[in-house]
Amino acid sequence: MNKNRKRIRRKPKTVSTIMIVTLVTIMLLVTDVFCVAIGKTHPNSGTDLNLYVDSSNTVVDYTKAMRGNLYDRNGNVIAQDTRTYNIVCILDESRPSIDGEISYVKDKETTASALSKILMIDYDKVLALLNQDVYQTELGNAGRNLSKNTKDEIEALQLPGIEFTDSIQRLYPNHTFASNLIGYAIADESGSTVGQMGLELYLDSYLSGQDGKRVYQVDKNGYVLPGMKEENVSAVNGNDVYLTLDVSIQQALETAFKETEEKFNATSVWGGVMELDTGKVVAWGQSPSFDPNSLENITNYNNIGSQSAYEPGSTMKTFVWAAAINEGKYDGSALADGNEFCWTSDADNNPSKTSQDNAMGACIYNANRKKWGTVTLDDGLVYSLNSVAATIETEVITPAIYEQYLDDFGFFQKVDIDGLPESEGIKQFTWPADKLSLSYGQGSTVTMLQMFQAYSAIFSDGTMVKPYFVESIRDPYDSSNVIYQAETEATGNPITEESAKKIQSILYEVVNRSDGAARFFKIPECELIGKTGTAEVAGNDGKYESGRNIASVMLAMPADDPKVLVYYAFDAVYTVEMATYTEPQKSLLRKIAQVYGFSQDDSSVAVVTTDENADVELVETSMPSLLNHTVEYAKNQLDGSNTQLIVLGGGNNVIDQYPKTSDTLTSGDRVFLLTDSNSFEMPDLTGWTRKDVAALWSITGFGFELSGEGVVTSQSVPAGTTVTKGTVIQVVFGN
Repeated sequence: MNKNRKRIRRKPKTVSTIMIVTLVTIMLLVTDVFCVAIGKTHPNSGTDLNLYVDSSNTVVDYTKAMRGNLYDRNGNVIAQDTRTYNIVCILDESRPSIDGEISYVKDKETTASALSKILMIDYDKVLALLNQDVYQTELGNAGRNLSKNTKDEIEALQLPGIEFTDSIQRLYPNHTFASNLIGYAIADESGSTVGQMGLELYLDSYLSGQDGKRVYQVDKNGYVLPGMKEENVSAVNGNDVYLTLDVSIQQALETAFKETEEKFNATSVWGGVMELDTGKVVAWGQSPSFDPNSLENITNYNNIGSQSAYEPGSTMKTFVWAAAINEGKYDGSALADGNEFCWTSDADNNPSKTSQDNAMGACIYNANRKKWGTVTLDDGLVYSLNSVAATIETEVITPAIYEQYLDDFGFFQKVDIDGLPESEGIKQFTWPADKLSLSYGQGSTVTMLQMFQAYSAIFSDGTMVKPYFVESIRDPYDSSNVIYQAETEATGNPITEESAKKIQSILYEVVNRSDGAARFFKIPECELIGKTGTAEVAGNDGKYESGRNIASVMLAMPADDPKVLVYYAFDAVYTVEMATYTEPQKSLLRKIAQVYGFSQDDSSVAVVTTDENADVELVETSMPSLLNHTVEYAKNQLDGSNTQLIVLGGGNNVIDQYPKTSDTLTSGDRVFLLTDSNSFEMPDLTGWTRKDVAALWSITGFGFELSGEGVVTSQSVPAGTTVTKGTVIQVVFGN
């Protein structure tokens, strides 16, 4: 008890001691601050702080975050940020020396000579810039967005006063690859890369990172103020996005576009490829397109596949037959008039067949007014007859039933996927002529996106799926951390599985019968099913343009168990060959068959053949994926392939390749590896084929002008010359 009292009596004394110590500490701190603030002298060290306190300045250095990458389904880069460098020339002689070395451009002639050679710009122009009476200068476009290789080359010369600032540039290594879908991103005023169009815009919040910063204080000479708190916040890069697109199939699609353009002088070409079970779009595009690296010569910002509604033509006939079959009212062996369909109408504006003499409206004729006589209803689709389509709509079912099925198939309404801007199309279904015209795909407009969704039911078990492009969004530092994962979305069952199989059996005849309308699309790898279409094109005045047509085809493979849907269309002045010349489309179809393994050929296995003329064994293998690997790694991967390797640019890593991943590679083929998107050393093109030059053109994105036929006989830029962006290379072919 006494001990407890003693402790209680001593407690106030302990508190007093603590309070005194605290007060003394506070007084010392106040004195310290007072000395610094008033006397501007550090009390302990006696350091004169005038140089710091009077001129102290808070500096914030920002570190730009890298925008997330866009990948195809196999991990090939579609879009990525790359750090580039801008050259800065310090001209002011008053700039303090660094470690005893001058830090401004003193010898302007030597500096101008060195820079003009490396940057491929005029010596006098560089010298004039260096002779300006300014503190510092840049060298225009030629001195911006330099690769690390170019920067290292200049730094190796140790030119006083030559420095660099870094920036981030969005790079699209495949150039025109699905550009109207991918879109583009460019730097804003702060230097951050911001999406402006397409998926780059829609996914901007996921792709954009968070910039880092360093906050510190410096004196009037720029030296860091010692002992001051420094704040560092690391940059966080944007998320990576994996798309459903397949680089090799997309490349085949765009190659077909170019061939169709050249053959038919087409105004535009568009198409795509989709997996039927999942809705994954593995290829999607249009031509003309644009290169998002340069953003030059953009003639159309619209995504044709989702934004441009057009009259599709006879590919719509499939839905007339599907509706009749699903209603249980279809007899494929029943007969119909294969010559014409003349009609009259009732008080409810419903058309009905009548004789030509009693026609109150008009007559519907088949293509080129060809008369097929009496045909079966099945043959009506095999031959793509307008007269039979009108008969089924009005006599087997009714226009009202057909209209309901069109709604069930998702036409004339937005599909609503992945932020794509969409057109709903226009349904003209009020007057008798409108109703009949839609039976063969004229008068009303739809989009390719709607066609993808609707045909997914036709080519499957009757289940309609929504197409999509974005497969997943992942953490840039840990790809196993999935932020978003797409899932297949069924959007309806407009027809039964039994009905789907019945319509597929007729579409098989369309392609595989010797007189079928789509017989020109047959390929040796596997059998197809499908439907062709030819449509007139409405002008701005509402009238059809004379002699101009849209030719299209919708196909699926393999015929016995469809897995992939392919759509292809182009707009051109009509010729008979629009229906019969199908080499571009067949090249695409064969590539798809190869990638999916529908072909009996397995190109992933090396195949040895003999060239009888040369008596040399040719080895065929599959092109490996070399993107983002070092050049040395790529050389090792290609070792033994007996190919001609051409490295374009002085970089260390591969940013693009040709052939594309999984393409067939044969002994003697030229393989191009791009390591720098701004410059490369011109190879000797003598003896090259047009295909080889086209590959060089495609992978570099530089300007080429080709003339003549045969092999290359001359080139405007000599071999060994460093070629920079903007150079036009003229290539002449001859015998």
